[in-house]
Amino acid sequence: MKLALVGATGLVGGEMIKVLEERKIPVTEFYPVASEKSIGKSILFNNKSYPVISAADAISRKPAIAIFSAGGSTSLELAPRFAEAGAFVIDNSSAWRMDPTKKLVVPEINAKSIGKDDKIIANPNCSTIQMVVVLNPLHQKYKIKRVVVSTYQSVTGTGKKAVDQMMNERNGINGEMAYPYKIDMNVLPQIDVFLENGYTKEEMKMIKETCKIMEDDSIKVTATTVRVPTMGGHSEAVNIEFENEFDLTEVRKILENAPGVIVQDDPANKIYPMPIWAHGKDETFVGRIRRDESQAKTLNLWIVADNLRKGAATNAVQIAEFLLANKMLVN
Repeated sequence: MKLALVGATGLVGGEMIKVLEERKIPVTEFYPVASEKSIGKSILFNNKSYPVISAADAISRKPAIAIFSAGGSTSLELAPRFAEAGAFVIDNSSAWRMDPTKKLVVPEINAKSIGKDDKIIANPNCSTIQMVVVLNPLHQKYKIKRVVVSTYQSVTGTGKKAVDQMMNERNGINGEMAYPYKIDMNVLPQIDVFLENGYTKEEMKMIKETCKIMEDDSIKVTATTVRVPTMGGHSEAVNIEFENEFDLTEVRKILENAPGVIVQDDPANKIYPMPIWAHGKDETFVGRIRRDESQAKTLNLWIVADNLRKGAATNAVQIAEFLLANKMLVN
């Protein structure tokens, strides 16, 4: 099985390689692709060294799957070319997510919607993925009316430049800035650019993507996304108003049985999800499960996941696993 990884030298690209190795995806030929300045560099995959090649070179080799983690403009330009060459493209950028002709997939929720003609498949935003994995089983039981979410997002979501900025600041080193302000010992209530409605693009992604993935435009979502000086994962405080009444014991049971979800909810022993526990894990963790006492039929949750894993690499590789398991691949 031939697999191309576009954006192989980036932070998420490196995580993609780890996940492909750990989940033992049966790759027979591996084509790491990156920008022109990286061509010829070596990438280690399954203890074998592979040279970084150009996109044109990778397309000519007709991979069965091309996983993209190289930014929206690159995806818009190259994804159709890989698809025309017969590859299933799994794209981690925002380029195709809200395209009505493209599937936006979280495998635990809607992998079965993928058909053999869906040559470009969108990987959702990291903060959306971890939230909907938890929301969906509750929606099936109680029907969600409204979601209010505030995020606490790791600097790794911005990339290596942001990680370097935080560590430089922590160590008193002047260096390149990924953010307009200091991030260490600070929080930034801005992720991506501001739009005319006062929300950021990141916030609007969460709002729109949630409805598309869960196939229900009646769900009302409002979001405030915040960058915090952490690594290891994104955290979210989520307030959910349901149409129907719920029982907390039943809620916990539903979440304990939900695919890809681990409940960490033992306040008496100070057990709740944190990025330091989610780091390097593929699951989404949920805790602080409690009733909102200010409003009927409303629940509070705390959700944490490794944004480079389930929020990006793992979700993409799970889509590839679905394609393999359902014999959709030609080569």
